Amino acid sequence: MRKYVFISLSLVIFFVCLYCAVNRDSRNTQDSRYFMLKVPPPVALAPPPTMNQPEMEMTETKDEVFFDLPENSESYKHLVENVFRGVNKAPLSTFSIDVDRASYSNMRRFIEMGEQPPAEAIRIEELINYFTYDYPQPPAEDPFSINMELASSPWNKGHQIVQIGLQGKILPTENLPPSNLVFLIDVSGSMNSPNKLPLVKESFNLLIDQLREEDHVGIVVYAGAAGTVLEPISGSKKTTIGQAIANLEAGGSTAGGEGLRLAYALAAQHFKVGGNNRVIIATDGDFNVGESSDEAMEKLIEQKRKEGVYLTVLGYGMGNYKDSKLEILADKGNGNYAYIDDISEARKVLVNEFGGTLFTIAKDVKIQVEFNPAKVVAYRLIGYENRVMQDQDFNNDKKDAGELGSGHTVTALYEIIPADVKSTFYDIDTLKYQSNVKPLSKHSDEIMTVKLRYKKPSEDASNLTVRTLAGPPAVFAEASGNFQWACAVAGFGMLLRNSPNIRGFSFDQVIQVAENAKGDDREGYRTEFIDLVKEYGSLSSR
Repeated sequence: MRKYVFISLSLVIFFVCLYCAVNRDSRNTQDSRYFMLKVPPPVALAPPPTMNQPEMEMTETKDEVFFDLPENSESYKHLVENVFRGVNKAPLSTFSIDVDRASYSNMRRFIEMGEQPPAEAIRIEELINYFTYDYPQPPAEDPFSINMELASSPWNKGHQIVQIGLQGKILPTENLPPSNLVFLIDVSGSMNSPNKLPLVKESFNLLIDQLREEDHVGIVVYAGAAGTVLEPISGSKKTTIGQAIANLEAGGSTAGGEGLRLAYALAAQHFKVGGNNRVIIATDGDFNVGESSDEAMEKLIEQKRKEGVYLTVLGYGMGNYKDSKLEILADKGNGNYAYIDDISEARKVLVNEFGGTLFTIAKDVKIQVEFNPAKVVAYRLIGYENRVMQDQDFNNDKKDAGELGSGHTVTALYEIIPADVKSTFYDIDTLKYQSNVKPLSKHSDEIMTVKLRYKKPSEDASNLTVRTLAGPPAVFAEASGNFQWACAVAGFGMLLRNSPNIRGFSFDQVIQVAENAKGDDREGYRTEFIDLVKEYGSLSSR
């Protein structure tokens, strides 16, 4: 009897030990201390989901909107679309430029999955600025050229559209300053899916190929804790840098704030005076450990920006994507924000637009427009809701604004109601205590005056440039290809947002205008846009 008891007890002890050993190994594979030591097997990108997806529901908390699918916690900042403003009461319109393009590729991701993009995910200026425009290069002494055009509106009869276009100077690669880059890569458990960490690795491999001997790269990762994977080395050591990236594996919680601090500290240690000092973060934005609040990270990023280290944000993934957080981090960090939905987008951002993504030629770029009340009764800035500034901030050099990179184009559209047009969009009685404003004869043809302020990257005092725009407007069909294309994209954005400010414009008309204005389209981005509109139009008609 004792023999059987002894045997039974021995078996129990054996299985308990075996269970503990298995669980210990399991924990070790997920523990953040091991994320830089393991080499994951190759992962193929998953096929897109089927068209039969459950309907989205929206919940709102203050400025942030969450769109919930099963196991979905994506979040987007709540936007209130710009309305028409009367010139007599508000003659000035002031905003910061925006070169981000994340909203476009994120919108494309939804449409390609057969889904309706959330209205809050559509930032119209980012759709417009996803594309390059045929603006002339600036004179040798200026960082950008300023281009303006006026034509009739394609969607509201009697209205007119004003286009303001900036073209950043293209700096040849050999003239770019040396870079001090720190790759900050999120390797937490939330990045463990094919369109996240595996795509991050592919993306950074493309960037590594663009680096020169005088450039230096360090790598910081974060999950439950943050750590330095690679001390900064020359960009010529591509194999070493690539191997460090290949060895990363996802697992653990997300200490985003700790990762940012470590990355900035590494950038500061190897700071290049007169160079391009920048942290490039790749994440889904799902910070949940330590200093992870927007406010705390904003203060850190703002401080480092003042010290000369900028922040570029690359967003990845779906399901728990935090667009609302990533957009503001890039804004505070004097950088740009892109959403990488596939390797083609990574190539566009990190190869085709390498200079614009990483090299700033003008910072704190602000635009202020003054409308002539004798010519314009009301106006509306299309998009840029997140970039609107107080009028008095235009002359305040302490107020942060957007940055322009090498070769970047920035396009803004205003819809205006001429003074002699009766419009239901802006219909108010004649004021009793204010007389109608009569223009000075020398300004009788001017529609508006545009003022721009910008700083050179190494300076704290701004420069002022002034331009005027006079009429009459062109017929829309005779406007430039730049003008027509921007209007087609803006029209699509307004339709996606169900904007109350667009009438008599359909998806078919968007396609017609876009096809007429497609131009050379060497890279195929405009053809892709037309195909997206057609795809969405067929989905919405089902």
